[in-house]
Amino acid sequence: MYAERLSLTDFRSYAQLDLELSPGATVLVGQNGVGKTNLVEALGMLSTLSSHRVSSDAPLVRFGAERALVRAAFVRGTQRSALELEINPGRANRGRINRGATIRARDLLGIARTVLFAPEDLALVKGDPSSRRRFLDELLTVLLPHLAGTRADYDRVLKQRNALLKSARAARFSRRGGPDARDASGGASVESTLEVWDTHLAQAGARLLAARVALVGRLAPHLDAAYAQLTDGSKVTRAVYRSSVEGAVPDAEEDADDAGHAPSSFGEPPAAGGSPGLAGLGVDEIAERFLAALAAARPRELERGLTLVGPHRDDLELLLGEAPAKGFASHGETWSFALALRLASYYVMLDDSAVPGDEPILILDDVFAELDATRRARLAAIVAKAEQVLVTAAVDADIPPELGGRRIRVFPGAVDDGDAARPEHGDA
Repeated sequence: MYAERLSLTDFRSYAQLDLELSPGATVLVGQNGVGKTNLVEALGMLSTLSSHRVSSDAPLVRFGAERALVRAAFVRGTQRSALELEINPGRANRGRINRGATIRARDLLGIARTVLFAPEDLALVKGDPSSRRRFLDELLTVLLPHLAGTRADYDRVLKQRNALLKSARAARFSRRGGPDARDASGGASVESTLEVWDTHLAQAGARLLAARVALVGRLAPHLDAAYAQLTDGSKVTRAVYRSSVEGAVPDAEEDADDAGHAPSSFGEPPAAGGSPGLAGLGVDEIAERFLAALAAARPRELERGLTLVGPHRDDLELLLGEAPAKGFASHGETWSFALALRLASYYVMLDDSAVPGDEPILILDDVFAELDATRRARLAAIVAKAEQVLVTAAVDADIPPELGGRRIRVFPGAVDDGDAARPEHGDA
């Protein structure tokens, strides 16, 4: 797969821009702050519907504009498709396929496939579990777009259940001035209502858990192979899905916020792959375990006023040799591990390709500047084989000789590569 055209309207620093693209390697070169990352960020959003830089939509819209439009034309084997994403801060984003009727944004998922490397990826190894959960879920929704609906269902039920738990906690404290006070008039109602939400949460959560565990099992061998490609191969990598449904989050973690924070150590790791207690189980079996875990956690959840069990509190534990990569890996090893995770997702997408020419687009956003010469050369040799590679760099010297290709100069609000691109100025 490759993108042959990218058009932006009021996206980030661009009032209007049309850029012709081509297969092979393309390097976007320009000083820091001129808008190189904005271009690849826009293309990546058509794949995942989210930015790798910010968690909200407002910064994506040019200051003073009400909305932004991202359009791109893709070639996938013998098929061509044109996608459009309308970004509406504070309202639902919308999409279009081949200039058809307006659709939900999530109906675009699965059509354009990209794998984006960026300095922010260090958080996959060094950061909180939320970064690793997002990594898994974004990859899942590209591979299995219907899971975007499952995740939305889970988040909706979780929000409702947390609201009920918070109100029940407030009632317990306000009635008789302490946590041991019982809400005689409403306690039974809270318990019965929680049971209803438990069922809904377990059903949606089990589908998400089953998909995550299966995905980690697919990623694990590719992760180890990719890390060996990027390094001297002297250390083995492992990825283990740790589920709160299986009790992977210790009691100390219950004081964390609702997003959850993983413990620094889980003890003796099992073999690479999914949670050892959930691997191989069907959705119904996982739902039963989920319900049992919710029942066991009920007293603590009522005390704390939030949901302590579920995919929103899980983690993907990354191990380098026998030690957790977080806290033990060197800076170079951390970079290699983060890159290996992205490469592993690329290889999983290749495994999943259904038609010729279906391989994802590789995007490297200011990555080579962060690597030493050896890792630069190794990464360039790997990605140069892809059908399309888009790279951003501040200077030409950051690009290793192993990666040739076309050069596009990026200036504030405009691009220029001669005849192939038509620069149109916007705000810097």
